[in-house]
Amino acid sequence: MTAARNRIAVYPGTFDPITNGHVDLVDRAAPLFERMIIGVAESPGKGPALPLELRVRLVREAVAHHANVEVRGFSGLLAHFAAEVGAGVLMRGLRAVSDFEYEFQLASMNRHLIPDVETLFLTPAEQYGFISSSLVREISRLGGDVSGFVPPAVASALQAQWQRTAG
Repeated sequence: MTAARNRIAVYPGTFDPITNGHVDLVDRAAPLFERMIIGVAESPGKGPALPLELRVRLVREAVAHHANVEVRGFSGLLAHFAAEVGAGVLMRGLRAVSDFEYEFQLASMNRHLIPDVETLFLTPAEQYGFISSSLVREISRLGGDVSGFVPPAVASALQAQWQRTAG
C-alpha cells in the first residue's frame, strides 16, 4: 500500500440515520487522515427508512465542521467504492463485543477483496456506546424523543419521515 493511500480513509455505512456516535467517530478519526470519505451505502436490501439523498444530506450537515471530510453516496460493493476513491483504510466503529464478530467477518472478507486496504476499528465515547441507528429509528417511529442521540436535523427529518408514512 502506498503512503498516499494510507492518507485516505473510507467510513462506510448506511447511516440510516447518522447518530451522535457516528459523529463522535468522525470527530476522532478525521484528524488521523489527509482525507476521510464517508460512504453512505444505498443498501436497498436493508430497506432503509430514509432515502439515500436525504441520508447523504444529513451526514454532510452533521460533519460539515471537518474540512477534510467529504460525503458520497454509493451503491454496489464497498471494495469497488474504496478502489474508486483511492482509499487505503476502511474505518469501522465497534460499540460492543457483540459488534466484533460481524465486523471481523467483514474485515476478513474485505481483506480478500481488497488486500491493499486495511481496516481500522474505533470505539465511540462511552456515552454513545449504546446508540444504534436501528434503535433510534424505532424510538422515533413510535413517537419517542431521539434528540439526545442524533444531530438536530436528523431528529427533525425522522419526525417528518414518520409523519409522511403515517399519512
